[in-house]
Amino acid sequence: MNRIDRYAVVGEQIGHSRSPQIHALFAQATGQAMQYGLIDVAAAGFVAAVRGFFDAGGCGLNVTVPHKQAALQLAGTLTPRARRAGAVNTLALRTGGAVPELLGDNTDGAGLVRDLKVNLGRALQGERVLLLGAGGGARGVIAPLLESGVAMLTIHNRHAERAAQLAQEFADLGPVRAAPADTEGTAATAPYGLVINATSASLRGELPSLSPGVIGSQTLCYDCAYGEHDTVFVTWARSCGAAEAAMGLGMLVEQAAESFLLWRGVRPDTAPVLAALRRPA
Repeated sequence: MNRIDRYAVVGEQIGHSRSPQIHALFAQATGQAMQYGLIDVAAAGFVAAVRGFFDAGGCGLNVTVPHKQAALQLAGTLTPRARRAGAVNTLALRTGGAVPELLGDNTDGAGLVRDLKVNLGRALQGERVLLLGAGGGARGVIAPLLESGVAMLTIHNRHAERAAQLAQEFADLGPVRAAPADTEGTAATAPYGLVINATSASLRGELPSLSPGVIGSQTLCYDCAYGEHDTVFVTWARSCGAAEAAMGLGMLVEQAAESFLLWRGVRPDTAPVLAALRRPA
């Protein structure tokens, strides 16, 4: 019997995840023999779930909220972008050495930047960006955003000290700062060109504490979360007059393609998959 390689996404309350569908379409398009499942587990059971998956012959995992920083501790080796991010969203089993080990990668930033540039046609060079959040999701996108040549990246978090620590950690890569604690992200004399919600608030149906003053008639508001219907952040952004508001389905597809490349050695074409996901049922 031919072996079917097994992969999955692991997270908490992820019954809505489109990742199994995305990777099934990738596998079909590239002729790869693989299966892709879903592991829904709370933080307390994360380590056991991951070890159990790989002990049972699993080949790779996508890791989503709230486990990205915990996954960092399970990886025996890190890619440079995962080490820089301090968070892991992709695990791959490596068996070429004397002892099998897990390789940890972070494809979030590459996925976000590609979605912004290619799918949404947004040039990031010289852009003033406001990033909401300071957790694993935010950590993964900071370096790629700075490397894209943004004019300034401002980090806003409800715990201002975490935003300040994150800004200091990435200061060697480009212009990054923390928003002052009392400004609700409005550390600017004019609206931002790009506002990115990398918090988990949308998954709870909540809105980050933020002033409408960060949004102008040229602002693109981007929610890294996605859903069947517009998230509260996207709805709020449109009500504030944003030029465009988008959810992170494109980011999900693009980062998944990066994971697929790591696992299978081929990068699938993302445009047909994204079109299929957006097609009405």
